Amino acid sequence: MLSEKMRVIIESVHPLSEGQQTLIADEIKKALTPCKIVCYFALNPTLKEGLKVHFGSVILDDSLLGKWQLARRVAEQENLNGIALQDIPKKLLKILSGWKEKAVLTEVGTVESVQDSVAHVLGLPSVKAGEKVIFENGAVGMALNLNDDSVDVCLIEGGISVQENEAVYRTNEAVTVPTGMSVLGRVLNPLGGPLDDKVSLKGTDLPLQQTAPEIIARSPVVHSVHTGITGIDALVPIGRGQRELIIGDRQTGKTSLILDTILAQREHNKNTKNLSEKLFCIYVAIGQKQSSVRHFMQELKKHDALDYTCIISASASDSACLQYLAPYAGTTIAEYFRDNGMHAIVFYDDLSKHAVAYREMSLLLKRPAGREAYPGDVFYLHSRLLERAAQLDDVHGGGSLTALPVIETQEGDLSAYIPTNVISITDGQIYLDNDLFNQNIKPAINVGLSVSRVGSAAQSAFMKRIAGSLKLELAQYREVLSFSQLASDLDAATRHMLDRGARLTELLKQPNNQPLSLAEEAVPLFVGIKGYLDELPVGKVMPFVLFFRKEMMKKHPEWIKRLDESGDLSSEETKALEKFIQAQLLSFQKGS
Repeated sequence: MLSEKMRVIIESVHPLSEGQQTLIADEIKKALTPCKIVCYFALNPTLKEGLKVHFGSVILDDSLLGKWQLARRVAEQENLNGIALQDIPKKLLKILSGWKEKAVLTEVGTVESVQDSVAHVLGLPSVKAGEKVIFENGAVGMALNLNDDSVDVCLIEGGISVQENEAVYRTNEAVTVPTGMSVLGRVLNPLGGPLDDKVSLKGTDLPLQQTAPEIIARSPVVHSVHTGITGIDALVPIGRGQRELIIGDRQTGKTSLILDTILAQREHNKNTKNLSEKLFCIYVAIGQKQSSVRHFMQELKKHDALDYTCIISASASDSACLQYLAPYAGTTIAEYFRDNGMHAIVFYDDLSKHAVAYREMSLLLKRPAGREAYPGDVFYLHSRLLERAAQLDDVHGGGSLTALPVIETQEGDLSAYIPTNVISITDGQIYLDNDLFNQNIKPAINVGLSVSRVGSAAQSAFMKRIAGSLKLELAQYREVLSFSQLASDLDAATRHMLDRGARLTELLKQPNNQPLSLAEEAVPLFVGIKGYLDELPVGKVMPFVLFFRKEMMKKHPEWIKRLDESGDLSSEETKALEKFIQAQLLSFQKGS
């Protein structure tokens, strides 16, 4: 019985022209209606003469003097499911009466051996590096090592069932992934296959490997990406088109920062109908547990944030080749939005596992190993990926692609091979400190080791005025804190610096899954920088902040609206804000 989708392979001794291939494919599709037919053409010199056509498990053999006969499972049948296969050869022979047109060459190879997820294939002399190939049983692979008389193919899907002596067919196509608005709200594998309970994705297929935009097409990074995390938006701001690294040990809150950043786009994306003003999110999970990816998806659903997000997952149980392709697939999907005048942000969680997967592939392919057994091109692996992030100028549509890669360190070692590589590629890093995390300072952002090379260029005017003083006071606090532990008696200025720093640190604490608006971030920092919290006990800082936000929302919503829309307050509004702060502080102290 014919399946809904059938793969038909036409083997010939001589090359068929493009016109002949089209006519043959059309005749086969007509004869096998209503099945969905996908035709592949291959050269097979062993036939000596004529053609051989594979219809799934059925073979039409014309390799001996134009005589067609059915083989294998239907040797005794004249037709298959009511379709007259014997009528096809007459039409094909008529089409093939001329052989003088320009030929399109396609070869067929043979699997010599399979080891782990790499197949050694004989033949395919014209195959290209990175080209997608299809095995006789339907498995998909990608050609990588091009040897003199053979090709090493990395198995992407269905590699377990590949056997020796199987045929391997070229597709003349690079590995692609579907793109478009239809990817939003979906969980996909790096080839675009559905991992959720929805139907297969339909969209424009684009190659995973794309070149980065030219320098002339780029524009300076000046527009902010609001993360909803006070410590990031104030101290290490991220701009559209930037590459900002999130780095830290295991279980220090790296994925939580990603989740909060995605949730922070919810209100803006909901209230904005113009697609060019929204920020679409692509989350790439590389080598993660399937349960972790599912939990991440459920959190997005719970907070109504999946509609503008796409999840690409290559889990720990998937092949190394699939994990290797995952970040490139996510970037290609994000580039669709960038190249169509929209804005996207892509998160790679994480590139440490990506480098390990590439190392595994390279060792299986017997490529020379370098430091820590990584191949020599491991730097190029990530540089060609992250260089695709860009803010395009108005001539090229004005779209942007922002990249937030994640790197996992071991015992806080920033000088390891992969961390130093990625740090040198990105425009700054957010370092999550394990000691701060254990002290319940969350998010555990180490101010001294975190930096954004874009700096205040991507900040609002109000936040910019606050951030300079905040960085200075926190840096002084960290420095004095380490020395104060050795001193028994501190002078008044040092004690004041420690007290101020402790309260500012308290302001930067934030629970998970509760991103803040710009006004909710900036105004409490303004209160702390101006010294209004100096008389409050440290334990009363966060209760006052919650009280103050509630009162400001109730009595002065226009300030919140002005800050969120324009990013600044007038001098008169700032003075009124200071009076309001003093009044609420007195009210809070009386109430407590």
